Amino acid sequence: MKKLNVLILPGWQGSGPLHWQMRWVYLHGFQVVEQHDWHRPLRGDWLARLDDVVSDLSGPIYLVAHSLGCIQVAAWAQVSVQCHKVQGALLVAPGDVEVPHLQDVFSSWQPIELKRLPFNSLLIGSENDPYCTTERAQFFASAWGSEWLNLGKRGHVNAESNLGDWPEGHALLNELMKEKKHGH
Repeated sequence: MKKLNVLILPGWQGSGPLHWQMRWVYLHGFQVVEQHDWHRPLRGDWLARLDDVVSDLSGPIYLVAHSLGCIQVAAWAQVSVQCHKVQGALLVAPGDVEVPHLQDVFSSWQPIELKRLPFNSLLIGSENDPYCTTERAQFFASAWGSEWLNLGKRGHVNAESNLGDWPEGHALLNELMKEKKHGH
């Protein structure tokens, strides 16, 4: 049995200690893909860093992305030769880097990659996420070939959403891990 590798991909500015992603690192021993600069995210740097981490692992790998991390997964999947190692991705509260007031901060992230992901994925969105409308999140899910799940009104599904260890999210990750890979 190969070791399962779960990579945590935080979004812009990283995930603080109360964020469910960091709680999962503590509780389940998952690995954070650290970035050199969380505050000035450059797409090329973030994709190269993810590729470096994946290259050091043998599969199966599962990605758990939040916010900008979701956009990172979509972009990485189109350029990496290592996608075959990834069995699935849990994509939570994608950040819409194309909204006008964020375009300067995320200029290197545009346009958002909208090709189907080469692995199973579940995209979880919220009805009152200040960084992505429900319609855009559903659009991303459709473009990426992701299953869509609406969490209701849970904000940006981060520490402010008061999810604690977010056992429901972890259960969804476990379900994703149980699914047999199907052809795309």
